[in-house]
Amino acid sequence: MQLLKFGGTSLANAEKFLCVSNIIEAKIKFEQIAVVLSAPANITNYLVTIIEKKINHKILDTINIVEHIFIELINNLLELEPNFNYQKIEKKIKQELDKLKNILQGVILLKQCPDSIRAIIISRGEILSVLIMQSILESRKHSIKILNPVAIFLSIGNYLDSTVDIDESKKRINKISIEKNNIILMPGFIAGNQKKELVVLGRNGSDYSAAILAACLNANCCEIWTDVDGVFTCDPRIVSNAHLLKSLSYEEAMELSYFGAKVLHPRTIEPLSQFKIPCFIKNTTNIQSSGTLICQKNESEKKFLKGVTYLDNITMFNISGFSIKNVGNIIPRIFTTISRNNVKIILITQSSSENKISFCILSNQVDTILSSLNKEFQLELKDRLLKSFKITNDLSILSVVGSNISKKNNISAKICTALGSAKINILAIAQGSSKHSISMIIQKKYILKAVQNVHNALFFNKKIIYVYLIGIGGIGNTLLEQILQQTQYLNENNISIKVLAIANSKKILLSDHAINLSNWKNDFKKSTQKFNLEVLNDFIKKNYFPNSVIIDCTSDQFLSEQYVNFLYYNFHVVTSNKKANTSQWTYYEEIRHAVNKTNKKFLYETNVGAGLPVIETLQNLFKTGDRLVRFKGILSGSLSFIFGRLEEGVLLSQATKEAKELGFTEPNPSDDLSGIDVARKLLILAREAGYKIELKDIIIEPIVPITFPKYKDIDQFLLKLKELDSCFLKRINEARNQGNILRFVGTIEKNGKCYVKIEAINIHDPLYKVKNGENALAFYTNYYQPIPLVLRGYGAGNKVTASGVFSDLLRTLS
Repeated sequence: MQLLKFGGTSLANAEKFLCVSNIIEAKIKFEQIAVVLSAPANITNYLVTIIEKKINHKILDTINIVEHIFIELINNLLELEPNFNYQKIEKKIKQELDKLKNILQGVILLKQCPDSIRAIIISRGEILSVLIMQSILESRKHSIKILNPVAIFLSIGNYLDSTVDIDESKKRINKISIEKNNIILMPGFIAGNQKKELVVLGRNGSDYSAAILAACLNANCCEIWTDVDGVFTCDPRIVSNAHLLKSLSYEEAMELSYFGAKVLHPRTIEPLSQFKIPCFIKNTTNIQSSGTLICQKNESEKKFLKGVTYLDNITMFNISGFSIKNVGNIIPRIFTTISRNNVKIILITQSSSENKISFCILSNQVDTILSSLNKEFQLELKDRLLKSFKITNDLSILSVVGSNISKKNNISAKICTALGSAKINILAIAQGSSKHSISMIIQKKYILKAVQNVHNALFFNKKIIYVYLIGIGGIGNTLLEQILQQTQYLNENNISIKVLAIANSKKILLSDHAINLSNWKNDFKKSTQKFNLEVLNDFIKKNYFPNSVIIDCTSDQFLSEQYVNFLYYNFHVVTSNKKANTSQWTYYEEIRHAVNKTNKKFLYETNVGAGLPVIETLQNLFKTGDRLVRFKGILSGSLSFIFGRLEEGVLLSQATKEAKELGFTEPNPSDDLSGIDVARKLLILAREAGYKIELKDIIIEPIVPITFPKYKDIDQFLLKLKELDSCFLKRINEARNQGNILRFVGTIEKNGKCYVKIEAINIHDPLYKVKNGENALAFYTNYYQPIPLVLRGYGAGNKVTASGVFSDLLRTLS
């Protein structure tokens, strides 16, 4: 015997009813089948709404909506199932709904709905599901045996939340004659009390019905069919990398469900565990999926960790006072008071000094418990033996579940580290009360972030970098292309880069999980979210993850002034923007102070030499005790190209035009020819070497005179530049006659003096052959002299600069 239970989402429409009937038919080829059905999706909610509307005298045709849903369902079945007996089932549906209408008329007259009547109303959906499935299966020539749960399930409890006496129910079922070829159908959610009145089984009542019937029929297996593939390590709607669990033990499933996971209600697991009935959670929309097996032992699942889950809307009571320590009956009285009100304590802790006890309950039960405790302990409160009860609202409980988790030494440390790195405070922790779970109380507003961080720390062995990119011009755009192209390499090296924000000066594209980089341009176009720092700051505060990185691919001064704030928000900062490192010395130091205090990284390799490893190489040298003696270098790819062309006999105006067309220069080439960009790079190198200087301290000999007119129109500027062609041609020839060439060089002398100027250099100079957009940097240090350390390579272009930013991004993992 095998038992199948189908939930409301599996019975949402005619197609799904037929899908369920096909599953049943496939199963009966191998053994006898018993089937428990829920109401079709949303029907029970409609019925609950009907009761409330009638009590409140609001005239609403909700009952007609329910009738319309069922009539439409069987109409569709008639079209899809040729032998479906439409007239017969339509008559039965109308009879049931007519009874319901008569009951509701009584509710209106009474102006109230007793629980006994409420149970009858809200259980109609399950009864109608069974009638419809019976009609489908009979149209396919199957023999059906319908079990009446009111007659066979003896319940204990109230009308709306009863528990079934399995032993008595089993005796009753054994007296029923069931043929071997019968398909057994039973509505879920329903039972009967000692007066043979209909009662319902509360939350997840249909699952509970299935477990009870499986026990009563001695079923060898119970399958719960729903709309998900099984049990995941976390809610996939919250954590995108949650994965399906192949198996769980009964104890693990119980812990997961107790602390909020939508697996099975603990009441459902109890009879399955008691009678050792294996249970599969399966998906009617993905029949081929193996699902999740819940059984006595889970040997097929080698990993001991099983999931991260949470409970919302929790309130914590703190009861303190010396009376707790000195009077032995205080704690028993607390528990008795809570039990008397049928309230469940979800989690409890007690201080080592034994004068404080804390416990958590659902927030909707606070008023009841507070009133009862105040009444119970009115004398102790009056005599100040107990302090006033402290209540903390808006809490959540985060729980990690696994097999014998309390014996694993490093799990608590990983959880606390994940929460600590996200700046989430733990208010209380419970470990050891259950060997299968660790639970922590945190503020509700942080719970989703906490779940994501803890899940990633425990289940995701990849190193994750969360990226917030600002600036999607040539460098930013190329960076995203490179990240996408390197996906396979990153996966092979257990690295995952999740881009959560992409922004330019006008708008921003945001994602709570990760932006699809293969389609980001289209998504960005559709975004209507305007960009400003307030929007960005609000998003990063709410969506902080460990190892989050702000990438600045702009040249914006104001944005560069926010780096200190980003670091104190616990973000790494990676930038190609030179403004921060060339700002006032006080701000330069402020950034370094923030880096030391927050232990976050500030990486700016592309500030000098684009993709060349200049900054990191220098920093590593200085860490070993080396010191800079002298430096000279060609620090501009655009000017490297221009002076190389001048050497070949091309005029200055033409060489500049070619550099602009190739994308080497700034949007306005006059910025390159002013020498200020080279000066900024030289300033950064000088500061790395320990010189406390400002940009104004660098002596610049611009390529064009200071008096040269400045044009916003580039064509006008290039035309005017022709006036300097003859002058430069003369200088080139003079240098050539002396065996030299001209290069635009930045120099740092031993005393810290910095110069940017045109130099004539000979064949023995390490910069002699540098042209075509290359950079070359010659460092004369205590360790490298008289032969300098030379770094040489392309120092301009989006690809090399983006690769430098990419390299910095990966360095945040170290």
